Amino acid sequence: MAHRLLIVEDDRDLARNLIEYLEIQGYVTHYAADGHAALNLLAGNKYDLVLLDLLLPGVDGMSVCSHIRNQLHSKVPIVMLTAKDGIDTKISAFDIGADDYVIKPASLREINARVHALIRRAGLAAVDNEILRIGDLSLNTGTLQIERAGVPITLAPIPIRILTLLMRCSSNVVHNLAIHRELWGEERDDTHAIVVHMHTLRNTIDKPFERQLIHTVRGFGYRIANDQTTL
Repeated sequence: MAHRLLIVEDDRDLARNLIEYLEIQGYVTHYAADGHAALNLLAGNKYDLVLLDLLLPGVDGMSVCSHIRNQLHSKVPIVMLTAKDGIDTKISAFDIGADDYVIKPASLREINARVHALIRRAGLAAVDNEILRIGDLSLNTGTLQIERAGVPITLAPIPIRILTLLMRCSSNVVHNLAIHRELWGEERDDTHAIVVHMHTLRNTIDKPFERQLIHTVRGFGYRIANDQTTL
């Protein structure tokens, strides 16, 4: 069965190019030119991924993303499309639930690669099922339920995948390039994206608790362990 994509983009020329290219790749696409139309489509349809422009008329992309996560309680992968490349905007997008962030202009091949990688990862997560534990932190990779010290924790899909990778490799160091490869199927030179997601993880997994589990290994990457060893 073909994967279903929702494309939310007010630039109709770009949207037309995206639709034509992605349908050639075998996807089924629905299109919304503004945030209100996107919310209406999301209310009555299930999608495998949402391509979401940040600057939309009416309801902006951040609000649509927040609605998907907080009102619909959906974990559908969301790729933000935007010309804004500031780190604060990226942090806001990831914190609100975006999985990836593509700076326009971007090639159709790159967008397709991001779409393919996220859908593939989401599919693998759906069939995987094991309980990972580090200290008082637990992650069910099938249900995506996360708890620390008995407290339920909610994370967006990308931080969940990073946490899963770190926990499976505990207490070894996971290189930044390995994180890129796990998330996007390629070795990308984009340290900002990893920094933003790790910021989210630390604030959620470590900051509210007394003991630090996530450790930075400068110049290499990250590790998660129930100890205070620094490298």
